[in-house]
Amino acid sequence: MSFPKYPAYKDSGVEWLGDVPEHWTIFSLKRSVDGCTNGLWGDEPDGENDIAVIRVADFDRGTSRVGLDKLTYRCITQKERASRLLQPGDLLIEKSGGGEKTLVGCVVLFEHDFQAITSNFVARMRPLMGFDSGFLCYAFDSLYQGKVNYPAIKQTTGIQNLDSEAYLQERFCFPPRAEQTQIARFLDHETARIDALIEEQQRLIERLKEKRQAVISHAVTKGLDPSVPMKDSGVEWLGEVPAHWELGGLTRFIGPVVDYRGRTPTKVDEGVFLVTARNIRDGRIDYEASQEYVDPESAESLLARGRPEIGDLLFTMEAPLGQVALIDRTDIALAQRVVKFRGEPHVMKSHYLMYWLMSTVCQARLETLATGSTALGIKASKLGMIECLAPTLKEQDEIVSYIQRETAKSDILVSEAEQVILLLQERRSALISAAVTGKIDLRAWQPPAGAPAPLREREAV
Repeated sequence: MSFPKYPAYKDSGVEWLGDVPEHWTIFSLKRSVDGCTNGLWGDEPDGENDIAVIRVADFDRGTSRVGLDKLTYRCITQKERASRLLQPGDLLIEKSGGGEKTLVGCVVLFEHDFQAITSNFVARMRPLMGFDSGFLCYAFDSLYQGKVNYPAIKQTTGIQNLDSEAYLQERFCFPPRAEQTQIARFLDHETARIDALIEEQQRLIERLKEKRQAVISHAVTKGLDPSVPMKDSGVEWLGEVPAHWELGGLTRFIGPVVDYRGRTPTKVDEGVFLVTARNIRDGRIDYEASQEYVDPESAESLLARGRPEIGDLLFTMEAPLGQVALIDRTDIALAQRVVKFRGEPHVMKSHYLMYWLMSTVCQARLETLATGSTALGIKASKLGMIECLAPTLKEQDEIVSYIQRETAKSDILVSEAEQVILLLQERRSALISAAVTGKIDLRAWQPPAGAPAPLREREAV
């Protein structure tokens, strides 16, 4: 899909913006909104003064809107809420946050008619007369996507904070109001199409992952030969299993369990890679998920309980519970919440055991043994209560080979779907950027015949 350019451009005077349509104006963000009105968190609900408080967790980054999945209500007095009540068309921006999911500078649109205010980490910006809220949301989203290196975002002890005054000094390009609305209508239509394609790929990925899990679970509980005699396992959640397979507690089939729970090691910028519970996922060590290092002396202290060996099985005891991976290198240290063991020789292959622990039935069993409210965990003393099926060693090898072949097919398709999603997301961002900076002329654009009507018709603010 190609779009025309404007007939004449001018230098915006803003390095990253470059040339913009000749009739567009350049000024700071503060001339488009009424500033940043901070929110507050309030007190525990009292049943009388409760009101919805929009948090960063309610930001739907996929659609640049506020989601309604699970609203939080807090006690806010009438006086406190008076100047903070949200109106449809308000823009919400995250002002403070820390961690992997920080979205400082991210802006979403509030389009609802119920009473709400923002939390203490979110500020409200209300578009001024002559500005389309949808256009502003897309424009600010374009800023957030890395076009500007905000001097307004300060990093303090792991927490990012937005200096709203400095932020609103950022300069941007603004078309006349009618063009703003036209651009917003176009982007509503096109991003909805892209979002639908992304959702379709996400559903495909979920189906492929479910199929992958089903392949693993069936292979380790029923085997590969449907003609073998079956017996009642005596375990309600396991049902019938091949008659010649052994059944017993996990510790019956494994060697000593090495628990690395203890003192937190000293972290350094360079040293021995520390494998944490976050690195262990889906049967492998993901060295990109978390990158922490300990000095060699601390590593030696950690490994005094048991050095990693190729083929050892890692198992996470909590946060998250029940993730497994085979050790594929020995120049690592192991963190708390991780235990190490391997299958007993001539009884249990570690690779087969890994798939058993990944199976749906075993994961469900773990949940029945786990404790904790915010993060489920299990004590090492309970590992023996995890039932385990042991086929013959020959069958274990056959099952591992079968699972690897079948899951490799699903993994390729998942990877392809993820790549499609990445390309669609890049297309979405590029389209938004091109539209709000005037790189394409949309004044004559009309939705295709038969296209669904816009979700809303914009009103002048």
